[in-house]
Amino acid sequence: MQNRLADQTSPYLRAHAGNPVAWQPWDAEALDLSKSADKPIFLSIGYSACHWCHVMEHESFADADLARLLNEQFVPIKVDREERPDLDQLYMQSVQAMTGRGGWPMSVFLTPRLEPFYGGTYWPPEPRHGMPGFGDVLSAVAEAWRERRSACLQQAEALTLHLRELAASPSVEGFLSDSLLGHAATVLERVADRKDGGFGGAPKFPHPMDLRVLLRAWRRSNRASQLEIATFTLDKMAGGGIYDHLGGGFHRYSVDAQWLVPHFEKMLYDNALLAGAYVEAWQATGRTDYARIARETLDYLLRDMTHAAGGIYSTEDADSEGHEGKFYVWTPTEIAAVLGEAEAQTFCRVYDVSKIGNFEGQNILNLPKTLEQIAALLGRDVHELATQLAADRARLLAARSQRVRPALDDKVLASWNGLAIEALAAAGAAFDEPRYLAAAERAANFVLESMRQSDGRLWHVWRQGRAHVDAFLDDYACVGSGLVSLYEATFDARWLDAAVALAELIVAEFADRDQGGFFYTSDQHEALLARQKDIHDSSTPSASAMTATLLVKLGKLTGRNDYLEAAGRTLRTCAELMQQSPTAAGQSLIALDLERGPTVELVFVAGTDAAASSAALADIRQRFWPRKVLAGVNGSNATGEPGKNLSALLAGKPLGPAEPTLYVCEGFACREPVVGVEAIRAACDALAPLPAPG
Repeated sequence: MQNRLADQTSPYLRAHAGNPVAWQPWDAEALDLSKSADKPIFLSIGYSACHWCHVMEHESFADADLARLLNEQFVPIKVDREERPDLDQLYMQSVQAMTGRGGWPMSVFLTPRLEPFYGGTYWPPEPRHGMPGFGDVLSAVAEAWRERRSACLQQAEALTLHLRELAASPSVEGFLSDSLLGHAATVLERVADRKDGGFGGAPKFPHPMDLRVLLRAWRRSNRASQLEIATFTLDKMAGGGIYDHLGGGFHRYSVDAQWLVPHFEKMLYDNALLAGAYVEAWQATGRTDYARIARETLDYLLRDMTHAAGGIYSTEDADSEGHEGKFYVWTPTEIAAVLGEAEAQTFCRVYDVSKIGNFEGQNILNLPKTLEQIAALLGRDVHELATQLAADRARLLAARSQRVRPALDDKVLASWNGLAIEALAAAGAAFDEPRYLAAAERAANFVLESMRQSDGRLWHVWRQGRAHVDAFLDDYACVGSGLVSLYEATFDARWLDAAVALAELIVAEFADRDQGGFFYTSDQHEALLARQKDIHDSSTPSASAMTATLLVKLGKLTGRNDYLEAAGRTLRTCAELMQQSPTAAGQSLIALDLERGPTVELVFVAGTDAAASSAALADIRQRFWPRKVLAGVNGSNATGEPGKNLSALLAGKPLGPAEPTLYVCEGFACREPVVGVEAIRAACDALAPLPAPG
């Protein structure tokens, strides 16, 4: 028999449908049952790619005796944190307040009024390693609810008050200045690992927003060490086992300080954010290996993670056939069976494959030495070796595709798709790659057609034809920001118009009209114990920071001062965080860099010479130019009517010139037009120089 999770769309929830636990989804029926039965709720929150979530499911939730205890004493509710991030944020704060730490699976006991009174994360079925057994926890909580309910209710009241005080604490508006960016770069330089790259010790996470902050700080200061830290980390990640050298894309994080052994799950947001960081690093340095990593990462998303209609899936698990990483690891014998002994010997030498192994007797492919170093050691021409290795990787990828793949969480999340649209648009423009622009447009169309309600509001999640859960702030902000980047990459005004429509919904339904900034949930969402704001970056950019980013970009493009003022006030509420904990405010600092400027508004008008116009536009887009927005008109096909949201910026710009023309504006005051490919290149060199050759 299956429980109520069998009717849910989330693969994570459906994976628990066969448990003997009488799981309920978070809905009115389950919440009413807790009240009518006078039973506390056992709330379990996890997600599909969470290794320990799967462990607890196998160990405890599939156990008949533990299930009986759960069913008799509690109303068990299971939540996918990726579907309900609002619940996850709220109750994670309560677990952190109770235990001093958090993580997943998250396990929280709630009163029928949804107030938390006890919680933790993973509990084993029996006591071990200093942790209580899950059965003992259940028995103790059930006894406390029966025998000492007043103490439970007092604890619940205190925790609820704490959550509400956190949510209602006044937003201190700080002062915005360029010094916040310089201070952040100094902190990042101080905590950078100069030996292995990254920041801090094991476990090591990619920190793409912090790397992008360093690139922006370097562009402002020309301080070489800032660029070196960013590129050194990018090099180490691209050479480590955290990167999938055969299929492209990055795993979640590294358990060691050397980036060798990853947690093998792959997340859409990591790969979208990292692809964007490698695109910017290519623009800043001209290094072709960064372009290759960005392309391989995006190719992975398009090959393995994209629905036929264009939406991009969420995650791939770490495990296959019950073993973490089994899909990705190799032995020398397996490689020789595909490549032959001679080529396998070279490949194993390059990619650190040995009989002893570097991971539980097998091998995670990684590059301990650069290609140039290994070519010198082997006495091989580096280009010839690179060509051979590329062919070898393709053959091994084909062989690996015959293995049992890790499970796929094929739900489509609006916010993560917004991040992917932005990365695809940036890469498509920078590399002049139509495939990526087409994929970005298909993903954008998918979100706007399959995940938009009749009144224009977004849905948060879609799977197998069903969209549900009202979208959260980061959904609107990430999709909107991605649409602006897609406009800049295509000059198709419909994307900008759609971004403005989403920004209007943000301002109307998420704004904190008393203290400034924006709530994570809208006026239309289910009311929880507290209405929170999201200002801290986690593995994804904070919703508030992405909102500020969107509003700054739109304000600069459309001339809407109300957007710029709302963005500035949001950033001021994050100023204290940027000063005290810049590593938790990377996206806020990226938005601040654009807001503080000097930011130029570029208007490109294509000429009748298509080849010259393409060359001039490619020159603009290949540059690392973070403090700009770009609008454009295809002069040969222009009707003379600018898009409704671009009328201020495009006003007075003659259309249809013979040669490509660039207008460089600041605060909508424009310099004399720059005409012709060479003149445009010279003007851009003065503002955003291309990297030096080599």
